Amino acid sequence: MKNSYMVDDPLGDGRVEVLEASDLFDGNPSPRRGKIRDVYDMGDHMLIVTTDRISAYDVVYPTLIPHKGESLHALSEYWFRETWSVFPNHFMEVLDGRTMKVVKARRVDVEWVCRAYLYGSAWRAYSKGVRVISGVELPDGLVMAEELPEVILTPTTKEESGHDMEISKGEAIDAGLVTRDEWDQLEEATFRLFDKYRGVAKSKGLIIPDFKLEFGRLGDGLIQIDEPPTHDSARYWAQKFYEPGRPQEATCLDKEFLRSYLRRIGYMGDGEPPVIPGPVVREVSKRCVASYEVISGKASLGDFDLMTVDQVMEELG
Repeated sequence: MKNSYMVDDPLGDGRVEVLEASDLFDGNPSPRRGKIRDVYDMGDHMLIVTTDRISAYDVVYPTLIPHKGESLHALSEYWFRETWSVFPNHFMEVLDGRTMKVVKARRVDVEWVCRAYLYGSAWRAYSKGVRVISGVELPDGLVMAEELPEVILTPTTKEESGHDMEISKGEAIDAGLVTRDEWDQLEEATFRLFDKYRGVAKSKGLIIPDFKLEFGRLGDGLIQIDEPPTHDSARYWAQKFYEPGRPQEATCLDKEFLRSYLRRIGYMGDGEPPVIPGPVVREVSKRCVASYEVISGKASLGDFDLMTVDQVMEELG
């Protein structure tokens, strides 16, 4: 490994190692670096290393988050094992606390986003008068974070840079991204996986209001690739504190806490990314650890003293 160093542990006494970037093979091969993960192409398989980098608004920040990489890695392993019977995925084995060996598949260039609650960009559009979200007409009178009458599938393109764009079934087929049969299979798989994820989360006192998935082609078949719902790719709300009509960041276990802080300081992805201050790092780190430990049954949400963005802003003065 390279570009790792020791920092004070925000969740306890002592020091903890954080990883900014990996180099498992001294540059041969070099990894492809995503926002968070380093991916090594090993021919018939790949290695995925989950670092402690964090991104929001399509920007990677200069501050590393202790415990983030290991927590997301562990949660990914848990979900891949838990959902294999629902739909096959690329997981092969864990090599260490950050590194996963996976099957090499050819990525389907569509990202599959499911929404069961009115939140995020969907709420922002709805609050401005939009009533058709991804082809589904919504009734008047819904409030922020309200459960939707039906689960909405919002497929998008997979862009190498910039923002992904919503894409319809017809557009995806016409663009040659998928065949009609592949679309139907992946649409069904997304809904089935969402049901599984939500059911497990509910049994642990959590709500997964939305998530995103990717799939790949392996031989003549299709498998799930990339990552399952984690702190980075899904929202996690506490059922105990869920209340429609208000933001859910106070007790969320996802990246919306960081986004909420960034909005408070006026940063939405333009210009030089700010350094994330210690109290925010601590709260983000808590949420990363909790997302794995609560879902896997190792802890309950009450074991984590989560602070709200308001409380952190007050701490920061």
